[in-house]
Amino acid sequence: MNQIIAFLAKIGAMLHPWMSEIATALVACAIVIFATDINRILRKSLVGSGFFVRTSAFVMINAFGYGLVIVSISPWLAGQLRSMPSQWMLLLVIGIFFAIGAWAQRNRQV
Repeated sequence: MNQIIAFLAKIGAMLHPWMSEIATALVACAIVIFATDINRILRKSLVGSGFFVRTSAFVMINAFGYGLVIVSISPWLAGQLRSMPSQWMLLLVIGIFFAIGAWAQRNRQV
């Protein structure tokens, strides 16, 4: 068992230099999953609005809203992941990516 933990810790430690990119990828994948629902709600709430209002809302949410979420949450997530023991961080990152993939599969986004 100690050999498995040591192996996971070694692989996890190799991910530390790329933790910012991994965190950004995690947040971006989550946004891709949530964006469909958010855009559907936005579309329903703007029914009957003019072209300019609908287009402006779409641009504000998609460009600035999602961008702000990625820029603000990714560094925080990277810091949280860096503070974890390497073996658990590796397992958590793999688990989160698989969970997002399973969620996308279940919602027919893949």
